[in-house]
Amino acid sequence: MKENFPIVNLISMPDDMLKTIYTACRTCYSADYPINIWDKSNDREKMLKLVKNVLASGHHSTIEHCHLVFSISGVSRACTHQLVRHRHMSFSQKSQRYVTEKGEFEYITPPTIKGSPLEAEYDEFMKKTAEYYSKLISNGIPAEDARFILPNAASSSLIASLNLRELIHLANLRLCTNAQMEIRILTKKMCELVVEKEPWLKEYLVPKCEAIGYCNEHRSCGRVQKREKV
Repeated sequence: MKENFPIVNLISMPDDMLKTIYTACRTCYSADYPINIWDKSNDREKMLKLVKNVLASGHHSTIEHCHLVFSISGVSRACTHQLVRHRHMSFSQKSQRYVTEKGEFEYITPPTIKGSPLEAEYDEFMKKTAEYYSKLISNGIPAEDARFILPNAASSSLIASLNLRELIHLANLRLCTNAQMEIRILTKKMCELVVEKEPWLKEYLVPKCEAIGYCNEHRSCGRVQKREKV
């Protein structure tokens, strides 16, 4: 696993996320046209106060209008299999049917293996897998069938998009210490890129224990108290 993996870039988002959400919030309670609300809204402190109050009240439909698109590379197929469990995300992923790996394919090494006595054997296994994959291809086996031997460690690339409500949900679940390390790193990088653009979102892009004030996991890391003790 390369030191800079996963490689994450935020390639698309609303120019003014706060103003977009504020306009949606005000539209629900105003007789004015939404475009007039948008044009007249310039007080960011006022906008932020209303948006925070609305979110604190649990009215999250207004943040679904903010769509974010990420470019992601250097993640394992094991990681992407977890990511696609999120129902309200969209994906365009590198295909193992149509993309034929050349030579030794890129793969991810988990932190528990990297630096351990097993790392050399792990790397040798990947090398032998790559050699047999190449043998299958050179003998006329199509990539869509040769891929059957590729491991979950094989590196992948994808475009992933989601709205702000789902990003907060993703953060709440995948920043938890119970989440697998690779997807935690991926989610953290995604959230950091958004916070760079919209710093006010930092308090929402957190593990769920920070959001709700207690831990409701069966296996707690001890960071906060379990629900039954609160």
